[in-house]
Amino acid sequence: MALAAKKNPYTQAHFTPIGSSWINQIETWFGIITRQSIRRGSFSSVHVLIKQIRDCNDSWNENAKPFNWTATTGEILLKVRLVQTSIKKLADNNTT
Repeated sequence: MALAAKKNPYTQAHFTPIGSSWINQIETWFGIITRQSIRRGSFSSVHVLIKQIRDCNDSWNENAKPFNWTATTGEILLKVRLVQTSIKKLADNNTT
């Protein structure tokens, strides 16, 4: 048993492979906040920025709806293959 589990049996560690962070819903949420609330904003202080983010959260929560995963496994794997192909092309172009 891992040391952390011995200390706190209610805690579980989960491995997230590199490159899979795009499925992380918190990144989706940060993207929404950025696009709808803080991008191109001008904030006179950190406190003003924090207030803007909290106001955005409050507004979002007034009409909260769950996130729905709409991509199929096939669509996701197709995108992964496209990215892999693009990366391979970039790498091949940089080696010559």
